[in-house]
Amino acid sequence: MTEQHVGGFRVRLVDGADALEEWRYVHNVVVPPAAMSVGEVRERLARGYRLENAYDGDVLVGCSTVRPVVDGVVTVIARVLPEFRRRGFGAALYEHALAYARVQGAEAVETCVLGVNEDGVRFALRRGFVEVERYVLDGESDEWVDLRLPL
Repeated sequence: MTEQHVGGFRVRLVDGADALEEWRYVHNVVVPPAAMSVGEVRERLARGYRLENAYDGDVLVGCSTVRPVVDGVVTVIARVLPEFRRRGFGAALYEHALAYARVQGAEAVETCVLGVNEDGVRFALRRGFVEVERYVLDGESDEWVDLRLPL
């Protein structure tokens, strides 16, 4: 199914150029240090990443990524545009992505948050994630936080 209704909004699989560009827009607004080109998003789709966009009516509010399970671990990332935060979209989008991840046979879930996104870090910690690592990529200055949740 390419579209589902979740928590009062729509979630739709990235399945074409327009949806890909919407996903890329949200990703790049929420995580500017890791901004992606269209080619980089296509590469993730080719690697089996599940990419979805979230809409309130026809208004784009967020996106999510579920990476394939590797060694029993799946990565789930929910992103909400700043002007739509604290309205429940992130929680519903996260729960939707997590439900998909669970049926993939994962034993644990990881997520990655840009360190300056204090709301994102608090969001993960409130859901039981535990901080695993803080790091700065070589040649970069932005801090990233990896968190993990056993299932």
